[in-house]
Amino acid sequence: MTDSTSPKLTIAIPTFNRAPYLRMNLQRLLEEVRTLPPGKVEVIVSDNHSADDTPEVVAQMVKAGLTIRYLRNAQDLGSDANIAQCFNEARGDYVQIMGDDDLYVRGTLPEVITALEPNDYGVLCLRPFGYEHDPDREYPGGAKRIRVLADAGRFLRAAGALITSISAMVVNRRLLHDVDARDYCGTHLVQVNFVVKAALAARRNALSTHYVLACKRDNSGGYGRPDIFVEHLGRILDSYRANGLTDADIRQFEARMLLSYHPLYLLRQRIAEGRCPSDTYRHFSDRFAGRALFHLWVAPIIVLPRPLALVWGSFATVTGRVLNGDLRRGVMFAWHRRKQRGQAER
Repeated sequence: MTDSTSPKLTIAIPTFNRAPYLRMNLQRLLEEVRTLPPGKVEVIVSDNHSADDTPEVVAQMVKAGLTIRYLRNAQDLGSDANIAQCFNEARGDYVQIMGDDDLYVRGTLPEVITALEPNDYGVLCLRPFGYEHDPDREYPGGAKRIRVLADAGRFLRAAGALITSISAMVVNRRLLHDVDARDYCGTHLVQVNFVVKAALAARRNALSTHYVLACKRDNSGGYGRPDIFVEHLGRILDSYRANGLTDADIRQFEARMLLSYHPLYLLRQRIAEGRCPSDTYRHFSDRFAGRALFHLWVAPIIVLPRPLALVWGSFATVTGRVLNGDLRRGVMFAWHRRKQRGQAER
């Protein structure tokens, strides 16, 4: 049951030594929250004992008018424990654990609150786009729509890799009243458990088909690691079979990951390092040895000689992203990058 005095949404931000990004995030939240009735949004900053000027940034934003509940850890707890603390401390009906370097697109936070207000979604998935320099100018645009799905497995398949993104997932905390997030530490995917649990417990879930979040590109180390995004993620999904997640749900979710997510990160690895680490193929083959899509689509990026791997990886990445519905975002990204290079050469 919803407490009428609780915020509709808690935005909880785990942070560590990234004060400039945090400042941008909080400044945008200040602008957005000012357009809402008081008490609709709770903002938490969970500082993992930063050595930079994070405390000063928080104090400045509070002085500017943003109400923040500031939690400063006595020591670095690690990213998993800090994320878990964000969830456990939330008081809102819904909770969004937001990356410190991510931003709401201008004017979209009120839209999110409006979408949550009359509904009882398990999870609302917010569509992100990556930006390099200016999130406002690099915004891809697009028609605004919320897609509602009654089947949890279908929702998870539609969300795809976004279930691993802390910022993109707005989770119904009221469905998880018995959850202690600390129980899920150690996988680097604490948030996935909240998402799957809430999605399976709800009658319906929803996705924004338009871009709501601007996320700084290439700013999170380890994203795409096969031990996390193949092995650990697979174990988490398997653990929810008893809760109603079917073999077909898991296989179709993983097929989408193989098609449109893994090729990019393997391609980047071949570009940067020449060869993939020796255990990369093992992580994939242990999970996907019996799947033709792995052998035909992903494995060549790992095992082919580098020139051939780069050609195939580029083709697989572009094709997979187009099939994933990211053509508009890709075109806008390429256009802005070309424009920036042109300006730099003048």
